[in-house]
Amino acid sequence: MRVIIKELVHENLVRGRGILCRTIMQAQAASPTFTHVYGAIAAVINCKFPQTGELLLKRLVIQFRRGFKRNDKVACMASVRFIAHLVNQQVAHEVLALEILTLLLSNPTDDSVEVAIAFLKECGMKLTEVSPKGVHAIFERLRSILHEAQLDKRVQYMIEVMFAIRKDGFSAHPSVLEDLYLVSEEDQYTHLLTLDDPTDGEDILNVFKYDPDYLDNEEKYAAIAEELLGSDSEEGSGTEGDDEEDEEEQGGDADDQGIIDSTETNLIALRRTIYLTIQSSVNFEECAHKLLKLEIKPGQVDELCHMILDCCAQQRTYEKFYGLLAQRFCQLKKEYAEPFEQIFITSYDMIHRFETNKLRNIAKFFAHLLFTDAIPWTGLHHIKLTEEDTTSSSRIFIKILFQELCEFMGLSSLNERIKDPTLQEAFDGLFPRDLPKNTRFAINFFTSIGLGGLTDDLREHLKSAPKLPPPEAVMKEQLVASSSSSSSSSSTSSSSSSSDSSSSENGDSDSSSEPNNKSREQQRKKPHRKSNASHPVKRSRYSHSGGRIHEKR
Repeated sequence: MRVIIKELVHENLVRGRGILCRTIMQAQAASPTFTHVYGAIAAVINCKFPQTGELLLKRLVIQFRRGFKRNDKVACMASVRFIAHLVNQQVAHEVLALEILTLLLSNPTDDSVEVAIAFLKECGMKLTEVSPKGVHAIFERLRSILHEAQLDKRVQYMIEVMFAIRKDGFSAHPSVLEDLYLVSEEDQYTHLLTLDDPTDGEDILNVFKYDPDYLDNEEKYAAIAEELLGSDSEEGSGTEGDDEEDEEEQGGDADDQGIIDSTETNLIALRRTIYLTIQSSVNFEECAHKLLKLEIKPGQVDELCHMILDCCAQQRTYEKFYGLLAQRFCQLKKEYAEPFEQIFITSYDMIHRFETNKLRNIAKFFAHLLFTDAIPWTGLHHIKLTEEDTTSSSRIFIKILFQELCEFMGLSSLNERIKDPTLQEAFDGLFPRDLPKNTRFAINFFTSIGLGGLTDDLREHLKSAPKLPPPEAVMKEQLVASSSSSSSSSSTSSSSSSSDSSSSENGDSDSSSEPNNKSREQQRKKPHRKSNASHPVKRSRYSHSGGRIHEKR
């Protein structure tokens, strides 16, 4: 706390009191659980610069009145909590607290009673000490409201709990924590304001205004700041030395031990924080603002991108909220575009593991990022649209992706983007021209999903490409070549076998027996069969007579 106050005092709190009050109010509204801390800081500043504390109190009262008129429960709750802790720190008088409670309970509703109870929990102990009669009147009013029984059961139960807290002496709700007693009662300056007093929040102090005596005013403030910082340093000099020694010893021990967290506790906590932030945001702009406030480290950027995609995939139907959120991060900081492009590639490789619902959400998510140029189109070069390189899941992914792009951009604009000369490498795999088979597959695919207009160039390329012979003709040529080679080899083998057989017949003729010769002569003497009349056989000029062959003359 001392470090924060010293850093604030280094700035000119007189000149920048408007910005300081606005910043403290915004921080308290964003983190209401730390209201007691902001109240302690305001108390210290009010002790040294009362006009700054008065300005803060004025703006809180104005904010409460506006929220009360508009029935804005959130604004009223934030304002009364801060005012309650200013009452506890004696920056505001207890009259203001009693006026607020009286106003909230004059026409009781569920919301007004709930705000009053929350306010009473924060400053009930302090009001009991300084104005017991006023607190008694407030509780009597709550008792009558409870007896009327016109409110919701939940609010009636809250009133009963409030009576139990009062009976316990507000022990669970102390006015000021021990560590936040930073200013003594004698040094504090209490502002007596009522609900009707502040009419001007001095918003002009939030903007720059030319100061002709800038140097003189800066010198005066520097003297005041030096006096304040000097007194603080003297008070804390006795303990700072010991604290530094302890920190050095602890730091040395930590360096020697070298603790490594292998349980990924920090990573799990980060994922939980990101998930809760996304789910609790109303729109993507609020979500992006909250996530940027987390101060994501460079090594945690990939985890944030994965969490956004995982939350999108888990939805029953695609919600544009996640696409707009990722687009905002990519446009704010270029360091987010590269992780999303890499996630696109890895998601496509593992697309067969996703269910159809998750697959559809992922495809529409990346279609939005491509359409808005949040990520470069060069990531599409990883997709190879062929029969061998795709599965049913990947084809469904490509189908949904391009149908969404066509719906966003229109067919003509999408066709122009595909024909962009600088992106030809990205679309080589989606519109292949290497083999006619792959080209036909791509044409048939885009035609089947209703995007045949994207394949006009592929059709012209397929028509102008040299036609290769069909595979059947190639097979026939190979068969003819193989048969001719086999016939030539068989002819050579048959000639050699005929020569061998002739030589063997000459050797066997010498040793042949007479019965064989007689049978041959009998066969020669047999008359020839008559041939068909339609095909007369020419008579040979050789005739057989008496077993001998005579040539006709």
